[in-house]
Amino acid sequence: MNKKNKILDATQIMELLPHRYPFLYIDRVIDYELGKSITAVKNVSINEPFFQGHFPEKPIMPGVIIIEAMAQAGGILGHLTVGDIKPKPIYYLVSVEQARFRFPVVAGDQLTITVEVDRIIRGMWRYSCNAYVNDEISVNAKIMCAPNI
Repeated sequence: MNKKNKILDATQIMELLPHRYPFLYIDRVIDYELGKSITAVKNVSINEPFFQGHFPEKPIMPGVIIIEAMAQAGGILGHLTVGDIKPKPIYYLVSVEQARFRFPVVAGDQLTITVEVDRIIRGMWRYSCNAYVNDEISVNAKIMCAPNI
């Protein structure tokens, strides 16, 4: 990982997460602070498979996928923080609270996701998350992820 400038590309992200197309929703990490926060980017393309049915006349990114992108960013931060441990845990999304959807994310948008650690208890990570489009919060939520070990 290129920890010096804290940027991760898609290949480096796939070294950390088990997700693959079409379920990998983080394109790039642009900053992180171990154990504290991460900022990631998802480029929302009209070619996304979910746009075929959500909704063909008005392509809107499903809110649950935005929440999943937040969880994936949190998972990346978890892996970066704990390092290369064996066995490598998979972080599962275990709760979503206080989710608020302010405006739709549409094809052509760039989603910037910020995740801040609220606390880590017995390996479970609780995060405060925001998803921005053009510096405006589209979605925010509190999520919790837990490792499979």
